[in-house]
Amino acid sequence: MLEPIVTFLSSVPWYWVLLVALFITALENIFPPAPCDTVLVFTGTLVGLNAVGFIPLVLIATLGSTIGFAIMFKLGEILGVRLVKSPKFTFINEESMKKPELWLKKWGYYVIVANRFLSGTRAIISFLAGMYKMRFDWTILLSAVSALFWNAILIYSGYLLGENWRQAEYYMTLYGRIILPAIAAVIITIIWIRCYLKRKRAKTTMSKIEANL
Repeated sequence: MLEPIVTFLSSVPWYWVLLVALFITALENIFPPAPCDTVLVFTGTLVGLNAVGFIPLVLIATLGSTIGFAIMFKLGEILGVRLVKSPKFTFINEESMKKPELWLKKWGYYVIVANRFLSGTRAIISFLAGMYKMRFDWTILLSAVSALFWNAILIYSGYLLGENWRQAEYYMTLYGRIILPAIAAVIITIIWIRCYLKRKRAKTTMSKIEANL
């Protein structure tokens, strides 16, 4: 699927580049895995060739990501468990939902902020956000902020890499397999330490209260 898209984008006017960016970023949330990230990196090379503007491209890609997130949110809100049991959406099932479900229960809206950086679980996170009846306006705003930063990073990476844009695939794979779990481990450790210190302070305060009684 990637090669025809790259070939097409290499020979069309700027507005087609924006339309493809809008479509594929929305599609990735609804029918993953679409090659959205790799396509965005490639469009960064077109920015370097002055074939399309950086800011319009980032904004359109962010709009597409937000539209896709909103669609999955509404599907989760309206259909919920029925869709999980449906064979039509194979990427949404009880097994695939376990990890993102745990994240949402522990960290709530923080997961929405990070959702674009959580490769492989974006569609599930947006679906679960709707299923758990999280605030639509607040959730969509946070997802747009997350998409804005992630898309800007990808497009700018393509701009810097130029003709070597395919190297980004290696780094994104590395990110998904090694760096992302490492970041998750660090976050979990920080949260655990904060909870531990909070409990310790609570015990200390209680001890002081009991001592003064």
